[in-house]
Amino acid sequence: MPEWIKHRWSLAWAALTAAFGLHVLDEAAHDFLSWYNPSAARIRESLGGLPFPPSFSFPVWLTGLCVVVLALAALTPWVRPGRRWIVIAAYAYGAIHIANALAHLSVSLAGGWLAPGVLSSPALLAAGLWLIAETRRATSGSSAGPQEPLR
Repeated sequence: MPEWIKHRWSLAWAALTAAFGLHVLDEAAHDFLSWYNPSAARIRESLGGLPFPPSFSFPVWLTGLCVVVLALAALTPWVRPGRRWIVIAAYAYGAIHIANALAHLSVSLAGGWLAPGVLSSPALLAAGLWLIAETRRATSGSSAGPQEPLR
C-alpha cells in the first residue's frame, strides 16, 4: 500500500485543525463574543443561574482556543491506525466541529444574518466530515491493504 494512503487519516486530522484555526480567526475578526456572551447569559438565566455556559473575555477566549488548536496540531503525528484512543478522539473531534459548523449555518439561515464564524463553517463542516470518513476507513478495514490491529 502506498505510504500516502496510510497517512490520509492524519491528513484529515490536520485539515480539520487548519479549518478550526481558520474558524477561530473568523470568529475573532467578526466579534463572536458580542453575540455569544449575551446568549450565554440568557441561557444561564433560563437554567436558574447555573454557571453554564460560561462567559469569556476576549483575551481568555482567544488564548484558550489558540492553545487547543496548537494541542490538536501536536497530536497529528499520533493519528495512525493501531491507536485505539485516537479513534475515539477523532470521532469526537469531527462530530464536535460538524455540530459547530451546522450551528453557525443554522443560526445564520434562521436569523437572516451572517453570524460570526459562519464564513469558515463550510470548511469546518467539510473537514469534520472528511475526518469522520477517514476514521471509519482506518478502523473498518475498508481501505485496500492489511489493517494494523488496534492497541
